[in-house]
Amino acid sequence: MQKQDPQSKAALLERAPAYAQTVDLDVDVHLIDWEISERAKRYAGCCEYNHLTEQITITLAWAAYQEYGWAEFTGTIRHELVHAWEFQHFGDSTHGTRFLQKAREIDAPRYCRPFTEARLQLVCTNEDCGWHLDRHRASKSVTNPDDGYRCGRCKHRYEVQHVDSGACWRTNDEYERVRQWLGKDW
Repeated sequence: MQKQDPQSKAALLERAPAYAQTVDLDVDVHLIDWEISERAKRYAGCCEYNHLTEQITITLAWAAYQEYGWAEFTGTIRHELVHAWEFQHFGDSTHGTRFLQKAREIDAPRYCRPFTEARLQLVCTNEDCGWHLDRHRASKSVTNPDDGYRCGRCKHRYEVQHVDSGACWRTNDEYERVRQWLGKDW
């Protein structure tokens, strides 16, 4: 009999490590701490390693799970397990060749599809470039775009756009005015 998909954060926290134990990967799942994030908007999962204690923590995004469902979300779990495997065996982890090879072996995706719409976007002001980058939070590159930040492709200046309203800014002063103007619609 097939288990019902987790319907709560607690159920997901129980099911994810149990699923991880079934993945054919030389990783000690019992040594991994598991957490749920209700705030994550950019990542479906995250694997962190404390070099001092050698503790590994896998954090899973609740919003991603709700968007993907269990069948797709197991790919996220496998992806984070590859990071845990690298940490346990090599003390570091990237998305390099070693990661990609192991991910292919266990059918783990390299990237997860977006599960939330970006609230903000950095857009290059060079008409010939076309570069843009989604943002979900008001980071320094959003609030202070004139503080030495540049386009990721051509190094030209960019502007920040609030996606829902279309409001744009290039300086911190303009950001503050737009933020005040949008009020609760920020």
